[in-house]
Amino acid sequence: MKISRQPTPVTIKIDQKQLENVKCFKYLGSLLTDDGRCTCEIKSRIAMAKAAFSKKKNLFTSKLDLNLRKKLVKCYVWSIALYGAETWTLRAIDQKHLESFEMWCWRRMEKNSWTDYVRNEEVLFRVSEQRNTLQEIRKWKANWIGHILRGNCLLKEVIEGKIEGRIEVARRRGRRHKKMLDDLGDRRGYFHLKEKAVDRIKWRNSFGRDCGPVVLTDYR
Repeated sequence: MKISRQPTPVTIKIDQKQLENVKCFKYLGSLLTDDGRCTCEIKSRIAMAKAAFSKKKNLFTSKLDLNLRKKLVKCYVWSIALYGAETWTLRAIDQKHLESFEMWCWRRMEKNSWTDYVRNEEVLFRVSEQRNTLQEIRKWKANWIGHILRGNCLLKEVIEGKIEGRIEVARRRGRRHKKMLDDLGDRRGYFHLKEKAVDRIKWRNSFGRDCGPVVLTDYR
């Protein structure tokens, strides 16, 4: 598979046998596509998380304490949906899917059907929650990126890597493609992020005090 803005077939032969060109494949539990985007992976994760919720629906909608049920949902359902979220580059449509999934969980937990015409604000009030999925992903990503920027590893070399020589490419219409580091919201660029990441405490305070390591269960 070749990841490119304009996917084209690549000919690779091993022992005189040509490898098959595919548009997507699963690697270490994550779905990779030839356009380099995360939309298919996010949809796949959300579908698996909804299936997991349905299996334990009786538990999540039981008469147990509300706080306990919320913890169970975040542990057994959100961990599936957000596996590998630290590496996602979220576009507007991806953020919409994640926020919709978050509300789907709270509505199902409170047994609210879409035909009940209950506003999202009312649902959040009933479960004593706020929209925080995107903020949590941003914290996890900041924690992961900071760890990489402080060390010396292959991934850091890939992030900082440059292609030698000069490549003439016609400028496309519209805004540039969003990059992974853009989600951290620092417009001063990569090198400013790298400088700030040296101080672990300042780095964490920049993205929230709760920006600590999070362990997600690997559901493949």
